[in-house]
Amino acid sequence: GVFHQTLRRIRRPSSLASTRISSMRAVLQNPAARSAAALARGSVRVQASAPARGMASGKDIIFGNDARAKLLVGVDRLADVVKVTLGPKGRSVILDQAYGAPRITKDGVSVAKEIEFRDRAINLGAQLVRSVANKTNDVAGDGTTSATILTRSIFREGCKAVAAGMNPTDVRRGIEMSVKLVIAELKKMAQPVQGTDRIQQVATISANGEVEVGKLLALAMEKVTKDGVITIQDGKTLHDELECVEGMKFDRGYISPYFITDSKTQKTEFDDAAVLLVEGKVGNFQQVFQILDFCAKQSKPLIVVAEDVESEALAGFIVNKLRGGLKVVCVKAPGFGDNRKANLQDMAILTGAQLISEDLGLKLDKVEPSHLGSVKKVSVSKDDTVLLDGAGDKTAIADRCDQIRASIESSTSEYEKEKLQERLAKLAGGVAVIKVGGSSEVEVGERKDRFVDALNATRAAVEEGIVPGGGVALLRASVVLDPLLSDPSLNQDMKVGVKIIQKACEEPCFLIAQNAGDEGAVVVQKVREAGGSMGYDAYEGKMVDMIKAGIIDPVKVVRTGLQDASSVAVMMTTTEAMVVQQPEEPAAGGGGGGGGGGMGGMGGMGGGMF
Repeated sequence: GVFHQTLRRIRRPSSLASTRISSMRAVLQNPAARSAAALARGSVRVQASAPARGMASGKDIIFGNDARAKLLVGVDRLADVVKVTLGPKGRSVILDQAYGAPRITKDGVSVAKEIEFRDRAINLGAQLVRSVANKTNDVAGDGTTSATILTRSIFREGCKAVAAGMNPTDVRRGIEMSVKLVIAELKKMAQPVQGTDRIQQVATISANGEVEVGKLLALAMEKVTKDGVITIQDGKTLHDELECVEGMKFDRGYISPYFITDSKTQKTEFDDAAVLLVEGKVGNFQQVFQILDFCAKQSKPLIVVAEDVESEALAGFIVNKLRGGLKVVCVKAPGFGDNRKANLQDMAILTGAQLISEDLGLKLDKVEPSHLGSVKKVSVSKDDTVLLDGAGDKTAIADRCDQIRASIESSTSEYEKEKLQERLAKLAGGVAVIKVGGSSEVEVGERKDRFVDALNATRAAVEEGIVPGGGVALLRASVVLDPLLSDPSLNQDMKVGVKIIQKACEEPCFLIAQNAGDEGAVVVQKVREAGGSMGYDAYEGKMVDMIKAGIIDPVKVVRTGLQDASSVAVMMTTTEAMVVQQPEEPAAGGGGGGGGGGMGGMGGMGGGMF
């Protein structure tokens, strides 16, 4: 009987035990209560029990003025770095490179590309301004610094207007309306670029006043014409060098060294040569025997340009050249696929030849002397071929050039545009290579940036014309906005947008003077009062006629900078919310060692386990 009573007592817990079990269950289910219980028992492991995160913890949303303020911080910081490079007395910026030596430059877009902030909200502002610099650089090739400071000016004033309670949409309308009027006025002010002197002046101003850069670029453009290709490369000497190639040059040399006529230069050179163009392969020597016989009787050299010359035919050419004294050279056609076909058609028009193609129903064994073209001089090395003074019809060549220009305008692929530009240069102009000299790699890199900017500015000037430089053009064009301020059809918020553009148009002139050590506001006022093409020569520190002094800007550069700047600045001004990734939190570690605090007794251990 005693045994059964004891067993019942064990199976049926007392009311006190039941209460304890219930309270323990509640503590385990409630994290806050669990933490409090652990602290009451003296445990220090509670901090280690917090969930550890090794990944991004979500996204932040920032609204209204706070969002715009964050954007403005990023815009201001980037613009403050870029603005020091503006004008003839602008300074350089040194950029740390992941690999190699540091880079020193005065190119605005190169500086902007290197700037990135740890704070993601601030970095959004910098990225948007960087997109303005990149767009301006892609379209105009120069004016990236001006575009950056215009963006900052428009956005800064826009933020003030919106913070003061004005309607962002109306402010935006005022800005967009003003930009259209200023651009239309710039186009009216444009003067066409005529003569080498004007080209030299544009290039010199873009290269921060370096006259040698202007002279070399003007000489290169004069030699290869505006349709020619000018490339900038790193030189290997202390001085700048210019190499010009006139006529059609392509990167394919002779198929066999047995064709060499000058062993000293390792080249094949012929005067007054016939040209045979074949779209396919020359597989059999018998196919071209008739043409070779005709050239031998006429004592006329022959250049064969084909997709390939197979071994049997090649052996026949070489034997006749070595034993029979036949003047011949075989060259592979440049390019691949459709590009090769287009290049061969260009050569046919340039030399007056008929392209031998099965698509046209012409076979190689049916070729007649009338299908041959002619060039005054041909020079073939191991790597390239140059055809000079082709006998093609001038009208046909001009028509072909127009066709290629139309293809360039309609093409959307940058690679395709580049190839078309090369073809146009070979037909219409030539190729010039400027090798930039310097005493160190850093100096060559910095001067190369100046050459590239100057080249782009020169092309832009030839395209759309020039206006007075030094920020004068924008100041003069902004005068057309004055009537809008008294227009009753515009509300006050829209008029604020007009005033924002008026103020932005002063910014380039203001900063050029500021970088030269003068008072910007005073210089802007002087330029406004002077009128016409009078402006401030920051290099000499005096007022001059900008056009006569050669201080000029391409319209395309000024126009593109203002367009791109206003577009992005307006979008930032009308921003009301910003969603950004929160920074990653480091994984919590080292919590396991905290259990020692509960080792004083069983209660301590129990507390640590919760």
